[in-house]
Amino acid sequence: MPTHNPEESIFNQLEAYGHKKVVFCSDPDTGLKAIIAIHDTTLGPALGGTRMWAYKTEGDALRDVLRLSKSMTYKSAIAGLNLGGGKAVIIGDSHKDKTEALLRKFGRFIKNLNGEFITAEDVGTNPRDMEYIRMETQHVTGVPESIGGSGDPAPIAALGVYMGMKACVKELFGNDHLTGRSVIVQGIGHVGEHLVKLLRDENVKVYASDIDEDRLGQIAKKFGAEAISNNSIFDIDADIYAPCALGATINTHTISKLKCAIIAGSANNQLEDETIHGQMLLEKGILFAPDYVINAGGIINCYSELMGFGKKRTMQLTENIYEATRNVLKLSKAELISTTEAANKIAEKRIADIKKVKSTY
Repeated sequence: MPTHNPEESIFNQLEAYGHKKVVFCSDPDTGLKAIIAIHDTTLGPALGGTRMWAYKTEGDALRDVLRLSKSMTYKSAIAGLNLGGGKAVIIGDSHKDKTEALLRKFGRFIKNLNGEFITAEDVGTNPRDMEYIRMETQHVTGVPESIGGSGDPAPIAALGVYMGMKACVKELFGNDHLTGRSVIVQGIGHVGEHLVKLLRDENVKVYASDIDEDRLGQIAKKFGAEAISNNSIFDIDADIYAPCALGATINTHTISKLKCAIIAGSANNQLEDETIHGQMLLEKGILFAPDYVINAGGIINCYSELMGFGKKRTMQLTENIYEATRNVLKLSKAELISTTEAANKIAEKRIADIKKVKSTY
């Protein structure tokens, strides 16, 4: 996706990403400063999480929400869901600035979009926060199961990444068994922890790292993983590297050090530059499972909640990530293009095809 000069105008940025609508939300009474970005609604209403983060500048917040919302369009398209792409960011420290009043005011802004944007939890927000937003609008998912929601999406998100890994292993080694393989899991938050469990259940050698050393020690002990420091991630020779924390850990510097055969993790925007670093991985012979393809479990969970699907259907949709990944890898191999380029082509084709269908109404 494009990169931008910090001084570039807002309208130029919107044009570059192809957004349909961007809403700036400000409320001095509650201290709310938020941006809602609606990228595309061809396939359905734009669904995306609300991230609360202490961005250094408002420009950083805008760039993040534009990039993430476009990823959501592609994520839903390739997962076969009838959803468009959107995202929201609230500028602030989620530990200090978050209040019921702020979240409910934010909910009013979502309500005013009349269903064009539906939100869910993300970095810095949780199911309880979604309850507050739900007090003002029905256009929110990921609320607790106790009030009719689908609850924590982390187990489903982890299952999607696991299925993506198996698809990559099948491509490289001819079968999709993970037993005896080795995986580096960077970041053991909610999704990372569930992924570690799935891998250890299949007798995978897991190296785990996290900036929270106490949590790292607990998880490593609980599942029989080997705790490693963040600094040594790229020194370890493992089959798979799974970035499950923040994005951009795949860059020119780290690619030169990588010793893995496969990259497959849950973090969003893992490549610092999608075009340059996607091509570098292709040339180096490292198989990259595009993040928005294999981390779609979270949005599948939200979609199931919206549609009223049961757990069984949710699991089926998530297991389909295996075939979606296989299709991306096949196209990449057939056309000698990066896996990100292949995934984008598949997503864009589905959107274009549905646009044609809708134009005949």
